[in-house]
Amino acid sequence: MAEDEEDPEVAAWRGLLVAHSRLVPAVEADLWAAGQVSLSWYDVLLELNAAPGRRLRMSELGQRAVLSRTRVSLVVDELTAAGLTERQPDQVDGRSSFAVLTPAGRSALRRAWPVYRQAIRRRLSAHLTTQQCRQLAALLEQAAAGAEADRPSHRS
Repeated sequence: MAEDEEDPEVAAWRGLLVAHSRLVPAVEADLWAAGQVSLSWYDVLLELNAAPGRRLRMSELGQRAVLSRTRVSLVVDELTAAGLTERQPDQVDGRSSFAVLTPAGRSALRRAWPVYRQAIRRRLSAHLTTQQCRQLAALLEQAAAGAEADRPSHRS
């Protein structure tokens, strides 16, 4: 490959990193400007809202959220202090606990949704066609699935 040509795989990776580094803070700023929950809080609330019974084991939440497991635990502590979630002990496995969405947490999620949706439209959808959004979603899902499949399993 000529020196002035960038490797397409490296260009794709760089584009993903640059887009993430610019889009996430922009959406976070839109939520903050509207007086809504932070993006990390929103992510955890969204995952809990989508879960059966609106609750997840902390380990499951750590796998689903787009935050590190350590960060998820800290966010759940912050949400619990704000009354938006609560922790419940796991009666079957005393070593683990559940994060549970409270009614106040659901209300916070509902209030933040229009701002979150508008931020996505403003920061992403305004610059891509609907078809490009579909293609981007499919490509990113494919890449994420491949990365997940390549991860070594962690055994206890």
